[in-house]
Amino acid sequence: MMNSFNRRIRILSAGAALALITLAAPNAFAATPADTLVEGFAIDDIITIDPGEAFELSTAEVTANSYSKLVGLDPADTSKVVGDLAESWTISDDGMTYTFKLKPDLKFASGNPLTAEDVAFSFERAVKLDKSPAFLLTQFGLTGDNVTEKAKATDATTFTFTVDKAYAPSFVLNVLTATVASVVDKKMVMEHAKAMTPSAEYKYDTDFGNEWMKTGYAGSGPFKVLAWRANEAVIMEANPNYYGEKPKLKRVIYRHMKESSGQRLALENGDIDVARNLEPNDLTAIEGKEGLSSTSAPKGTIYYFSLNQKNKNLAKPEVIEAMKYLVDYDAIGATLIKGIGEIHQTFLPKGQLGASDEKPYKLDVAKAKELLEKAGLKDGFTVTMDVRNTQPVTGIAESVQQTLAQAGIKLEIIPGDGKQTLTKFRARTHDIYIGQWGSDYFDPNSNAETFTVNPDNSDEGKNKTLAWRNAWDVPKELSDAGKGALLEKDAAKRAAIYEDLQKKVAAVSPFVIIFQQTEVAGYSSKLKNYKLGPSFDTNFVYTVSKD
Repeated sequence: MMNSFNRRIRILSAGAALALITLAAPNAFAATPADTLVEGFAIDDIITIDPGEAFELSTAEVTANSYSKLVGLDPADTSKVVGDLAESWTISDDGMTYTFKLKPDLKFASGNPLTAEDVAFSFERAVKLDKSPAFLLTQFGLTGDNVTEKAKATDATTFTFTVDKAYAPSFVLNVLTATVASVVDKKMVMEHAKAMTPSAEYKYDTDFGNEWMKTGYAGSGPFKVLAWRANEAVIMEANPNYYGEKPKLKRVIYRHMKESSGQRLALENGDIDVARNLEPNDLTAIEGKEGLSSTSAPKGTIYYFSLNQKNKNLAKPEVIEAMKYLVDYDAIGATLIKGIGEIHQTFLPKGQLGASDEKPYKLDVAKAKELLEKAGLKDGFTVTMDVRNTQPVTGIAESVQQTLAQAGIKLEIIPGDGKQTLTKFRARTHDIYIGQWGSDYFDPNSNAETFTVNPDNSDEGKNKTLAWRNAWDVPKELSDAGKGALLEKDAAKRAAIYEDLQKKVAAVSPFVIIFQQTEVAGYSSKLKNYKLGPSFDTNFVYTVSKD
């Protein structure tokens, strides 16, 4: 069974092979197959497709369409969590044990039965792998030593999860909608597990299939991943064993395309069905064209640049404040992000509980110069910025380069693809990094934690939040405020805590938050039910069909 399934995964049908020929020949246009959705999309941020390790926006969209979780967000109302694999759940009187009953007769794409044991294994695996997203589960008190007791199957269809505190239930359930909570096929994963020699860095005798899962697939979602080729394509095929609504199309291909103009041209020529990274001018160009349509959705994704506190100049409080006055927010809003975003300066995106829309900063070169002089840097300094070479990021970096120069700061832009810039950022070897952050789950703690919690600021720190990546030794009162909000069950009081926290963080943090994304897409009018979801992991494609 296993060898046959793996061969099937690797062998593409004639239609997919034809599509891949098109991928390799961007100047050769051909109509996309009737049973296939082809999206032009900048997917150079994908580093791995293992849901126990993946922590990138593009990967989350892929895993959302190919893996199932206990629960998920209701796309029609993101304030609600609905069952996915779970048919129902209950919470103990003390608020610490969550019991989930699975739907009957579930199967993985491999044909293996999906049971509560697979759910428990998926939790154990994520915690013991201890990759970047593991903290989403370990924040509930899970460790490698206790995870098999705290997250366990009590029978084939019952899974219990015990947390360490009586958190607001909405917080716990929202976390379980994150990619890291995806359920993997234990039998398949362990058949591909690599033996390890326990060491001080890694104490287990297996890699839990991680090396294979970087490009392999072991899920149960509406689509199964046939292949991921870095900076080239992700290819998915309909999963006949999916328990829910069956996909309308046989195959989905995410074709890596960085340039907006290239995506627009490919869309106009019928080479792709959807263009996902259109800049304002290209979006305007397709509007009103026969056979093409566009759609948009506000996203809980914010764009920012951050200042590594290992850099002695960037660590000066006056420099941090000056940087926030050296961004031409109005110009960026009117040109670079017109139609694809709106200026936003706080860490919680609009739409989440407690989000603030205050905008305390504007371009003020004179004020910035005063602050630099206070910092002993009257003549400015030289610094670098790592920039993913896609728009609007590159354009924003160039705009900031010009406004910093007005205050005597010389900014060198270092371009790279998503994988390169992310890897450097995560190693804390950047000066300034410009990027985007999408909430891992639709609860204010997702952003509050990553922007305001850093319990171990050493290079070996385990909790690798955005604060840690920028070596920010967060004031204890800020971290404590965010943690306290987790235990507040009154929504209004909880919102007030986050509103106050955002104001304080905006004033002192090494994050310059610029705008909140409005995701846009141009698409062929042949498509039916093509929609963008409210978050990066709710862009579902199983409902899409073609005329």
